[in-house]
Amino acid sequence: MFSAQRNYLRVRHGHDHHRVTSVELFFDLVFVFAVTQLSHGLLHNLSALGAVQIAVLLLAMWWTWVDMAWITNWLDPDKPVVRVLLFVLMLVGLVLSASIPRAFEDRAIAFAAAYIVMQSLRNMFMLWALARHDESNFYNFVRIGLWHLADAPFWLIGALAEGPYRLVLWGIAVALETTAPAAGFRIPGLGRSTTADWVVEGGHLAERCGLFVIIALGESILITGANFAELSWTAQAIAAFVAGFAGSVAMWAIYFNIGAERSSEHIARSSDPGRLARSGYTYLHILIVAGIIVAAVGDELVLHHPAGRVEPATALAVIGGPALYLAGNTLFKRLSAPNLPLSHLIGLGLLALTALVTQAVTPLTLSAMTTVILLIVAFWEWGSLGRRKTAEK
Repeated sequence: MFSAQRNYLRVRHGHDHHRVTSVELFFDLVFVFAVTQLSHGLLHNLSALGAVQIAVLLLAMWWTWVDMAWITNWLDPDKPVVRVLLFVLMLVGLVLSASIPRAFEDRAIAFAAAYIVMQSLRNMFMLWALARHDESNFYNFVRIGLWHLADAPFWLIGALAEGPYRLVLWGIAVALETTAPAAGFRIPGLGRSTTADWVVEGGHLAERCGLFVIIALGESILITGANFAELSWTAQAIAAFVAGFAGSVAMWAIYFNIGAERSSEHIARSSDPGRLARSGYTYLHILIVAGIIVAAVGDELVLHHPAGRVEPATALAVIGGPALYLAGNTLFKRLSAPNLPLSHLIGLGLLALTALVTQAVTPLTLSAMTTVILLIVAFWEWGSLGRRKTAEK
């Protein structure tokens, strides 16, 4: 009664990996909406408090998504019962995403309840599916479930609290979520999970995260296009639109030139793919996705105010978004390479230098400068990849 008679787990095929299925991509559409809500939320609350609030909501969104990416790495999405689970969680995820703009206002209970329901349903389903078919992972999810039970009161009490108390309580909740995988979900009496217990299909998880990066970049392009469509097409508006689009293209190239495929191959060959998946995909991709969201906010600000003085919030978004993105990619690529990529370090240094001239340029000029820096990094890495392939021949 409390365990699945049939096996709903994926059948492994050595080092080969399953492709991401259409139902997984369909599930991810909910989080396209979440990315939009987060960028709009930050845009409408450009303050230190607003940035902290959006960071908390971003982490909550990320953990609901990446946890499901791990789940579908183990479960077979082609099985009808697994698809039903995904559809139910999509509905709850849509409530979660719709609550984001007013999560610190009158929709706190809806946000917290949706978050807890998503995590609880997923954990209960996994315990039911694993009980007879994967003992090691079953106890892993016992630990995971207990960690989520521990942070649930912080979400609920925080939703009922007012003012700064909600932010503090929800901050504790996401801190627990973020700490849990690194701590191996340690539970007194049950020990901790090891990455060896996390038998992950590395290629599938790499493809899933790569597609999520494309989704986030695509959403930033849609936001830029939608805003451009509503503006008068002056020379400055056109220039800001082109700079934003070119920046998105450069960000795509930086991620997919080398890092995505090389990391996929590296994790597929690894003797401990769970450790690499935890570091590279569960944690470091938070910086990458955050960088895309902040950069999209910067593009929108420049589109609406290309001339005049650069406001501090605009400078932070226009420079901070690419900086977060490059930092995440730098650390991510280090997992599959002996050194930090020099092109990325130079790019981060150049972005730091742009901060010194923000008061001497217009928002449009600042956006163009950061876009050029991203293009330099992308072409530098592209050139080094070409030279490496030529040397290998």
